[in-house]
Amino acid sequence: MVKWRIFFGAAMAALTMAAGGAIASPAAAASVDPTPSVVGGTRAAQGEFPFMVRLSMGCGGALYSPTLVLTAAHCVSRTGTNTSITATAGVVDLNSTSKITRKSNYVYRAPGYNGAGKDWALIRLASPITGLATLPIATTTAYDSGTFTISGWGAASEGGSQQRYLLKATVPFVSDATCNSSAMYGGEIIATDEICAGYTSGGVDTCQGDSGGPMFRRDAANAWIQVGIVSWGDGCARPNKPGVYTQVSYFASAIRSAATSLGG
Repeated sequence: MVKWRIFFGAAMAALTMAAGGAIASPAAAASVDPTPSVVGGTRAAQGEFPFMVRLSMGCGGALYSPTLVLTAAHCVSRTGTNTSITATAGVVDLNSTSKITRKSNYVYRAPGYNGAGKDWALIRLASPITGLATLPIATTTAYDSGTFTISGWGAASEGGSQQRYLLKATVPFVSDATCNSSAMYGGEIIATDEICAGYTSGGVDTCQGDSGGPMFRRDAANAWIQVGIVSWGDGCARPNKPGVYTQVSYFASAIRSAATSLGG
């Protein structure tokens, strides 16, 4: 089963930037659908999602503050000093000479993370990224339904290569009861920690390389608000296998507390 949505393999080391494609889902080296379908998406416009961040370990993230990137716990190894991660922001084209890059200096992984739930982490940057909008997080469940936007540089098909250009798509909310049904994940979803989104028919999803990126929607003031963090799924865009995201509202107070402790 292709579960996590982090990208592994030589393609990441080389970061082969194939143009075009759609959004995709995780892949901790497992079985690959022999006839992968394109994870339906379109190219984002420059500046459309200024808070989007690409992380060098093969994940996505969102600017929580000028010095903090919110991502997935499974994208990082542990809490502590870490100067090995490069964050790229400010562009949709990862080859653009206008890209902004920053090195990390510290990682905070959700306490108690063990691979099941609690899939969030903060990466502190060595210096702030100024001039780009940050993405506020949902602090109540008010926005944990409806239609969401997903975006990332992950693979355009299950087992595919990373993308050069930022891609986007929209996916509908799937209730915990439906997502945990025998037709979908059969009780694997942690209802308090996770939120599902996708189509019964499949075809649109996040994929390997999109782990840690945000799932977001408009709030009452028509501003973007983050409701999810790309976490896992069974393959990419398979029928009856919606994407599974960390439910940000459930962890909002813990995220804010951690951010404060990191000076963000």
